[in-house]
Formats: sequence, structure tokens, C-alpha cells
Amino acid sequence: MIKFCVRLVQRWLPEPFIFAILLTFVAALVAMPLCHQTPLEVVEHWGDGVWNLLEFAMQMALVLVCGSTLAAAPVIKRAINAMARLPQSAPAAIALVTVVSALSCWLNWGFGLIVGVVFAKAIARQRSDVDYRLLIASAYSGFVVWHAGLSGSIPLTMATPGEALSMATSGALTDPVPLAQTIFDWHNLVTVLFVIIGITVANTLMHPKQGILTVERSLLKDDDNTVTDNAESPKTPAQQLERSKLLSWLVALMLVAYLIIHLIVRDATLDLGGVIMIFLALGLVLHSTPLDYVRAFGKATTGAAGIILQFPFYAGIMGIVTGVGLSGISLGGVLAEACIQISNPVTYPLLTFLCAAVLNLFVPSGGGHWAVQAPVMFTAGASLGVDPGLTGMAISWGDAWTNLIQPFWALPALAIARLNAKDIMGYCLIDLLITGVIICAGMLIWAM
Repeated sequence: MIKFCVRLVQRWLPEPFIFAILLTFVAALVAMPLCHQTPLEVVEHWGDGVWNLLEFAMQMALVLVCGSTLAAAPVIKRAINAMARLPQSAPAAIALVTVVSALSCWLNWGFGLIVGVVFAKAIARQRSDVDYRLLIASAYSGFVVWHAGLSGSIPLTMATPGEALSMATSGALTDPVPLAQTIFDWHNLVTVLFVIIGITVANTLMHPKQGILTVERSLLKDDDNTVTDNAESPKTPAQQLERSKLLSWLVALMLVAYLIIHLIVRDATLDLGGVIMIFLALGLVLHSTPLDYVRAFGKATTGAAGIILQFPFYAGIMGIVTGVGLSGISLGGVLAEACIQISNPVTYPLLTFLCAAVLNLFVPSGGGHWAVQAPVMFTAGASLGVDPGLTGMAISWGDAWTNLIQPFWALPALAIARLNAKDIMGYCLIDLLITGVIICAGMLIWAM
């Protein structure tokens, strides 16, 4: 089964950019007959959406680059390498990476997405008997729990009072839904626990009995980010500024001060911008000088190429899925309505989850899911008597589940690992099947 899935993906899954192009054409060809849209309308929706993820793309690029630059700091390298020596066998290494990644993603998805793969790569440098592709797949598999965790965008949006909540749900939600009914509901916590156990066991069992590093050692090369002339005494005012630790500390202090104001005084949540600020502040402090940081940052930027190229195409796909033509309907709305037509109070959360999972292949964004599904799903859920917290978490789990086979979110991890999507997606397909069973059972039990 494992070999079949790995070979299937390696044979049929193209490079992520080609995958994005194919999804664009699929969305366009499906939208025209189902939504009664003309080719020109579809092209217009695609073009209108292309630039809608620019801010998010920049944030994702900075998460990748700042996270990688932080990991290149000498003290962080030593700490990661020390932790990487903990597992005493290849299966233990797989299990440890999976758990670390999943828990980190549950705490904050941006943090976990980088930490997991950096830790995995460090372990691969320490152990030559571990399957590198499976190790990176294990690091990415932990991402499946992010939307059921503390940084889940949909449950956090549902817990935020204001008119925007009522408008987004077409009046189905007028009062905020507390996190106790979504993220911290015992049904969700138990589902998270079983999903983490499931992927940990599955990833460990997938490791061959005699593990072999299946990639060239050059992919594990630890780039030397130190400044070659740092030992020389600065001779000019410009050189003194470039080597001034005071400048780094002052900027880091400003970042920390803002985070304290944002998180404590304003009582806000840690969002993606906050994660970037943490990475940036720690990186500036832990690198010896501003010049060291700039050079390490420059080397890390090469990994962001996939994000810069592909995110506009996924934004265009989102434009096709959410675009409403003269017919007055959108592709996302059609999918949601189809789910509603065959639902009852018990099956509705399960079908909502599956609808979100399919939609996630074309709209791999929590915000996109909220825009497409919230007006329809919460209204229908209310008419069926389904708890809104359950409806929201069904959408959240669906959004996270098919990320296991959607290269969109894997791009930062693949950039750090220097692998292609087809190298890890075969293993992730096994995790998809296992976690799918667990999540579906969780949805049914929660609805009963």
C-alpha cells in the first residue's frame, strides 16, 4: 500500500506550479456549465482574483525567510542539533518529528510549519539511517491539525464580536461563538489527540526496517551564514554601523514592545504578523551583527521562489470559485448547496467537512473558505438545528485535511528541505486516508 501510494504520486503528481495551472483550468471548466458563466466571465473572475493574496504571499515568504534565518543563528543551530541527537533509532526520529510538528502547528501554524521541517532536517544530518523524504513528510503531516488549534482562523473569527460576523454568515450568527464551543470543545480536543496519535503511528510504521537516506547528502548541506570578515576591526563609520549589536537590539526591542502592546494591552491573538515579528526579533539578537543577519537573510530568500510564483495563481483560482456572474451563483456556492440538499442534522457536519475538503483543493485558504461557505453553511446549519460551533469546526477540519495532498501549503517546507512535492505526497496520502477516518468519526460523534 505504501509503495503503491508513493509510486502513484511520483508518477502522476506534477511539479507544484504545473499542478496550480491544471487546477486553474479544472476550476474554469467546471464553473462554466455549473454556474452558467461564459468563458469571458470566468477569465474576468480569474484576473480579478490574481492579486488578492499579495499581502498573504508576502507574509508567507517572510515566515519562510525569517524562520530560516533564525534557524541559521549559531546558538539555534546548536540547540536544534542537540535535540536532533535525542532519538535513538530511525522510527523514533520519525515519531518525534511528527509530534513536535503537530504540537507546534496546533499552537501556531506559521511557527509549526517552519519548526517541524527545520527540526527534521537537523535529525537527518545526525542520522544516516532515516528516510529523509518520510522525515519531511512527517514534519508536514503535523500541519493537518492547525485549523483545530489556537491559530485557527475560522474559530477565531467566530469568537470575534461585531457586525462583520453577522454579515459574513448572512445573519445566521449575531453573537460570537466562544472558543469553548470550538477549539476547546472536548470533541475537538479528542479528535486532535487521535489525529496526532494516528499520524505518529502511521509515519513510524511507514519507515522501512532498514532505513536508507534516499536523497543526496548535498540536500542536507548546512549553509555557512557567518561573515568572513567579521573578525576584522571596523575601519569606517559605515562598517561600525554594520557591526553594531546595539542597532540589532534596539530594533528587536521595538518589535517586542509592539508585540506586548498587541497581545497584552489590546488583548489580541498571535497572528501571522506576530510570528514574523518574533522570528525577526530573535534572529536580529541571535546573529552577531546586523551584517550577519542581512547575509543570512539573503541566502534564505532563494527558498521563497515557489511562493512568489504560485500564490497569484491560487488567488486566481479563488477568484473563479468565488466569482458570481450574471447567473447570480458561484462555484463555491453550488458545492455548498449540493452538500445541504443531501444532509440531515446528524450527517450535516460530516458532509460540510467533506465539502470543505474538496473546496480546499481549489481554495487553500481559511479566509477563502470563510468567504465562500459561511453565508450558506451557517444558515443551513441553523435551520437543521446544528450547533454553530460544530459547523465552524467542520469547515475548519475540511480546510486543514486536504492540505496533506495540496502542495500550496507545503511550499515553505519543501523549500527548506530542498525537495519536490512528489517526494513527500505519497506518504501524506497515507496520512490523508488515516486522518480522514478519524475526523469523519469525530464529526459523527460530535453531531449525535
